[in-house]
Amino acid sequence: MNTHERIRIKDIARMAEVSVGTVDRVIHGRSGVSEASRKRVEEILKQLDYQPNMYASALASNKKYNFFCLLPSHLPGEYWTAVEGGIQHALDTYTDFNIHVHLSYYDPYNYQTFIDASHIILNEQPDGVLLAPTVPQYTLTFTSELVRRAIPYIYMDSNIREQPALSFFGQDSHRSGHFAAQMMILLSQRATHIVIFRKLNRGILGSNQQERREVGFRAYMQQHHPHCQIMELNLHAENDAEDSRMLDDFFAAHPYVHNGITFNSKAYIVGEYLLDRQRTDFNLVGYDLLERNVHCLRQGSIDFLIAQQPELQGYDAVKTLCDHLIFKKEVPAEHLMPIDLLTRENIDFYRG
Repeated sequence: MNTHERIRIKDIARMAEVSVGTVDRVIHGRSGVSEASRKRVEEILKQLDYQPNMYASALASNKKYNFFCLLPSHLPGEYWTAVEGGIQHALDTYTDFNIHVHLSYYDPYNYQTFIDASHIILNEQPDGVLLAPTVPQYTLTFTSELVRRAIPYIYMDSNIREQPALSFFGQDSHRSGHFAAQMMILLSQRATHIVIFRKLNRGILGSNQQERREVGFRAYMQQHHPHCQIMELNLHAENDAEDSRMLDDFFAAHPYVHNGITFNSKAYIVGEYLLDRQRTDFNLVGYDLLERNVHCLRQGSIDFLIAQQPELQGYDAVKTLCDHLIFKKEVPAEHLMPIDLLTRENIDFYRG
């Protein structure tokens, strides 16, 4: 027998001089086997490097797996909608294995809603958890309890290295910020002023990823273009109606600023403003392929979009929990997503 495919349980039973039922119990970790028989079977399994057919075993077990996913609340068509689409695709792919993903949400500008949602999830005794972390102090309270209960969890979008998850899906935020700075300089021909557009609510940015991108952006600019002045305009996260007035006021006060960037997925806020004001003298870089962002890209009010394949993040996060829990596979600790640069010229050919 020189291939694993030809190794059958009855062959192992014959070699170990035990029954087929004994071999089956050892393979699946069940009780009812003497220590001597277990040792003989395990030694044969080790010699043969035998790997049970986990796919068939999982199908036969009929176990149900309840995964919970905690995401920021959002409107249809926003960034997290694409992540949810990837999760649904994974559910369709693994439909034979009795997997259920229960979606929960929190207000990214209200940390108490994250705490409340995490308590509800813990009360449901999940088999695995997917989450988009909030700030570390509140995320770690949740993940510490998951660790205590031996519940595997996966970070999406931003990583918290103080307490590593089973795996992380997202961009390297700092390097993404570096890349955005390089593209901004390329676009602006060494601008003397660049404005960062943020969306804040009561001083809260609402995303670890955005904050770390900005840190990376500023670090690159400080190192390579220290004389460029970085300005900020903090728009209201929950009051889009005020944006146009605030942008009017900013540009009236700073007519010399012709370059800007936003590290969240709402570059369309500025892009649509530029279209409405018929401004063609401003360079804008943003993140994520929301429909409204792509429209602005096609119309020329956004010059570059940086994408990170959110559908794939959602799909692969569920797949990784399945690989770990059902198929007992080793899984990588990080899945860093590509930093894709999209322009009006290549958007039609992109398949994120």
